[in-house]
Amino acid sequence: MKQRTDDIYAAPLEEMIDFQFDERVVSVFPDMIQRSVPGYGMIISNIGILAGKYAQAGSHCYDLGCSLGAATLAMRQRITQPECDIIAVDNSPAMIKRGRELLALDTTPTVPVTMICADLLEVAIENASVVVLNFTLQFIPPAERLALIERINAGLRPGGVLILSEKIAFVEPGRQQFHEELHHDFKRANGYSDLEISQKRSALEKVLIPETLACHRQRLQVAGFSFADPWFQCFNFASMVALK
Repeated sequence: MKQRTDDIYAAPLEEMIDFQFDERVVSVFPDMIQRSVPGYGMIISNIGILAGKYAQAGSHCYDLGCSLGAATLAMRQRITQPECDIIAVDNSPAMIKRGRELLALDTTPTVPVTMICADLLEVAIENASVVVLNFTLQFIPPAERLALIERINAGLRPGGVLILSEKIAFVEPGRQQFHEELHHDFKRANGYSDLEISQKRSALEKVLIPETLACHRQRLQVAGFSFADPWFQCFNFASMVALK
């Protein structure tokens, strides 16, 4: 599938539908994510570094909601522990199909990768040392998020790590407006029009539900993690590390 520039939300309003990770999105996803998420490249690179630090010999590393496998490939390049493998899961057949094509081009042969098309809520998490939720939890219904985080914690070895990246919300209206405006400025600087920004926001608002960092911290604590702290934030996007 040829990669192209993201112009999905330049279409007329009557052609808009709620956001879906379908073939149309897959064809523009690398461009879309780089131009929409501040610091995305840094997050991916450091997921690899964190995986290299916390991966344990003879364990599984999970990339849940893997999309095209950017985090999977970053982990694969950094993990040096023996007998580790990576299990990458996404519920979009189009994402998995293209992800497998990209994986086949990777020249890092040392860490086996299995890409699975499945609902991550139904995938067993076991004997894990690293679990990645990279802009994934925000698409899970809020009522189901704690159960997922608890299941991840239960499937992690002692000393294992969860890397959680999310778009975040703010309680104070002034802070929310400040970060939203800066995010929109970031998109404009990357070539999106006001029409595209507005229409994508409308398409996402029913399926992407952000929460505050305090909410994420509390959930991680309730789920049994011993430590949870942000390691990255740019505007209203953040990534956290939680240790078991």
